[in-house]
Amino acid sequence: MSKKEKMKKLFFSRTLDFLDHYLPEQAMKSSNTIETYRDALTVFRRYISDALHLSIRSFCLEDCTHDLLLEYLRFLNAKGNAASTCNNRLAAIRAYLWYVADGDISLQSVALAASHVPFLKVPKLTREIIEEEDLSALLSAPANTKMGKRDRIILILLYDSAVRVSELLSLDMRSVNLEAAIPYIRIYGKGDKERIVALTDITSGHLKDYMKIYHPEKEAAAPLIYTVIKGHRERMSVGNVERIIKKYAEQIRPEHPNLPKSCYPHMVRRTRATNLYQDGTELELISRILGHSSTETTRIYAIPSVEMMRKAMETGKLSTNEVPQWPDDEAEMARLCGLR
Repeated sequence: MSKKEKMKKLFFSRTLDFLDHYLPEQAMKSSNTIETYRDALTVFRRYISDALHLSIRSFCLEDCTHDLLLEYLRFLNAKGNAASTCNNRLAAIRAYLWYVADGDISLQSVALAASHVPFLKVPKLTREIIEEEDLSALLSAPANTKMGKRDRIILILLYDSAVRVSELLSLDMRSVNLEAAIPYIRIYGKGDKERIVALTDITSGHLKDYMKIYHPEKEAAAPLIYTVIKGHRERMSVGNVERIIKKYAEQIRPEHPNLPKSCYPHMVRRTRATNLYQDGTELELISRILGHSSTETTRIYAIPSVEMMRKAMETGKLSTNEVPQWPDDEAEMARLCGLR
């Protein structure tokens, strides 16, 4: 095998093209998704060099066997990585191998072997939400000061619009339209998908009050939520939002002992989605509000309330007056089945 052919067989010989060209230009993946793949392949490279003591100059695609990937999963799990994290790492390697195999049919057996490596079982956890009384206390906890009004609008927007925290922090002034008949914000979510989410009148009022204080100049390109660092406006970090929620959660906890032990931005989003479902909102509409590409993703928020389950049980009683749906006529039954 020539040196050039050997280079083509090296495992990491196509990662640059995969990450910088294929994913963004052909697969149309978002920047966040691409960075997730980059992180996964980087972790795998470190495993190869640090744990197996192999050089990326010699580790070939054929060396990435079924057994090696099984051992890699065990290694990640033993290091304390959650099962879901291990599975995401494996999925990135699988995707990369299929990409390489599409350009070299001789490597399809490698990709196929990797696809047969089973994912780790992920335990189904009960996803906590914030109960109505606790939520009301959390949203009203910030003081009526300049900083308090900023913190309150962060909490209110996270709940009312059910945005991801990253989406909230990417909003600019031009993303907000409070002059429309129905006020709304324009969000650019995962996969660079755009969606519009309507705001309630109460939220619009809080937002106008906030903007008078923090955006008197109404500069369209200015970040809606920001912090001032050395005299310059910078977008607030996710960590800062997490600290804000934790701060007010701990503040109200003495009077609200049933508040979840750990409150974080996604829990607020989950609470909103669950409340919408329990209030009778169609799952398809909730999916659009959340920015999901499939309602199957939204189903994890479809937690029925006790009242919903009670009504379902009441309406599910057996009836003794049921009328048969199938006709007695064989020919008619065949016709209904699309037969002749």
